Amino acid sequence: MILEGGAVVPGSCGELVQGTSGGTNFLVSCPVNWYSRVTVRLGASQDDHYPKKRSKTYLAIRKMLDLYGYSGHGVIIDVTSSLPVGKGMASSTADLAAGCFAAAAAMKITPDLNEIAAIALAIEPSDATFFPGIALFDHVRGMLYQDLGKAVPLGIIALDFGGVVDTLAFNNRGDLPSRNSSNESKTRQALELVKAGIARKDPVLLGRGATLSALTNQGILHKPRLEELIDFAMSHGAYGVNVAHSGTVAGVLVPPGRESDTFLVKSIAKHFPALRACYPLRLVGGGPRYTGMIHRRDGEYSEAPAWG
Repeated sequence: MILEGGAVVPGSCGELVQGTSGGTNFLVSCPVNWYSRVTVRLGASQDDHYPKKRSKTYLAIRKMLDLYGYSGHGVIIDVTSSLPVGKGMASSTADLAAGCFAAAAAMKITPDLNEIAAIALAIEPSDATFFPGIALFDHVRGMLYQDLGKAVPLGIIALDFGGVVDTLAFNNRGDLPSRNSSNESKTRQALELVKAGIARKDPVLLGRGATLSALTNQGILHKPRLEELIDFAMSHGAYGVNVAHSGTVAGVLVPPGRESDTFLVKSIAKHFPALRACYPLRLVGGGPRYTGMIHRRDGEYSEAPAWG
């Protein structure tokens, strides 16, 4: 008997806030409508088959199967994702989590999100896009989790200026704890603004908080011309700018629909010629979407086209 399940999980455009609180790491997720899709088939043979570049996803799925007594089953894994790697767009988290949800669907169980978090963190520091809504999460040890609420209607113009960041190497930096500690006061302010923005459905407050966190992170992972980008974005009607705190992308936060504003995108590209790619995205709630239960009419599940 062959058991099969599939799931999709969103990637991200960096984070809305990231730092430490009392020395404990945390981030506030920024899930977007760009997904990883994973299909898992169990029982076809005793052999395992998976894409060579998805060894982390395979490891997560095997951990999930072991946890629920399916250690003896062979697994066939298919992964479909065009999320850029090493940019801070949660490509690994989306793959790992979608794999776990797909395995759970194949086993016909309702997965425990804490178990999925533990599996992901046992492999590497992870984003929080597998939690529903917008989440606050300790992305290194899993010591904190808070559901902050539903996604605020928000367009995001994701900007890639090139380069990659290794997540493990970044989080193992010896100076990271002290630098995060010195930023805690500003990080706390940023978090309170974002929390208020989500609670009040106020993108202006959310944008202010995200921008403050982006600027605060400059001493940890510098983004060239970030201050200039913020001034440019705000002068063109944006709510603010967020960044991948341990990645390379930045996001211009705009009213829904303006992420596809060709004039605005061309203006950004002209003013910042170092731009390598640009993606029109929307802020969405995190968590899995299961195969057979996906509705495309609302535009939430889609592959994001790129400019440039």
